[in-house]
Amino acid sequence: MKILVSGREGQLARSLLEAAVRPDIQVVSIGRPEFDVADEKSVIAAFAREHPDIAVNAAAYTAVDKAESEPAVAHAVNALGAEHVAKASAAHSIPIIHISTDYVFDGKKDGPYLESDPTGPINVYGLTKLEGEQRVAKACERHLILRTAWLYSPWGTNFPKTMLRLAASRPIISVVEDQLGSPTYVPDLASTIIELATRVIDEHGSGRWGTYHGVAQGETSWFGFAREIFRHAAEQGLPVADIAGIPTSAYPTPARRPANSRLNCDKLRRSFGLELPDWRLGVSDCMARLAALAQAGEA
Repeated sequence: MKILVSGREGQLARSLLEAAVRPDIQVVSIGRPEFDVADEKSVIAAFAREHPDIAVNAAAYTAVDKAESEPAVAHAVNALGAEHVAKASAAHSIPIIHISTDYVFDGKKDGPYLESDPTGPINVYGLTKLEGEQRVAKACERHLILRTAWLYSPWGTNFPKTMLRLAASRPIISVVEDQLGSPTYVPDLASTIIELATRVIDEHGSGRWGTYHGVAQGETSWFGFAREIFRHAAEQGLPVADIAGIPTSAYPTPARRPANSRLNCDKLRRSFGLELPDWRLGVSDCMARLAALAQAGEA
């Protein structure tokens, strides 16, 4: 099985390459300039060259605050770019797994969001990602839209790495404590996507196309996330700091954030028998890997 992944530099693309341990699974991760999702011609050329069995669209404009001042750029990647990959998938008669986000919701629900709950993005990033979902569903019948949230890994820019960087120069860090979600370790997500792709190909989808939620089990706040990060950082000899919980109102940003980013993943479990591990396990592994990278001088 050959999986074509759009987005070479992202956390998910790197994790998908790492997760493809079976000899019969080949992950081909391509990025700009030869595969720019915003450029339909480059997408068409990449599909014609690689002849994949399934596509994973992991490319996205994820600078949430910057998107407020660059809506056209975010739209070109998150909406039109997603459509380009979906159209190419349909043209080659292959399925697409499109990665989306909790930001398609407004965050006002009391409990975890179901796939069937009404959407209502409250920022440009969420609006463009929702439009991307809609365009993918329309362009390629054989689609799986996988919404996830609060992604982090040993690579790229993410919350744990930001906490460690700040801890190196600050004794106390203020962290928002009134936003809830499920920190999702990207290597765990990548393993789930590989398994999902395998089952879709082996079983030809079996009528299970549609939208799913995939996040780590359990929930916490950004404050709780930071506390767990520093607990493991201390064990690994990484920088630590005290943390102070603050409300969202005390940390204004250009883009509004949903207060509730929790996603119900029962549908993924029922339909495919798949579930991600508890979020705390991911933090433990991530801190150990960051410590190893630091020791090797690669962090």
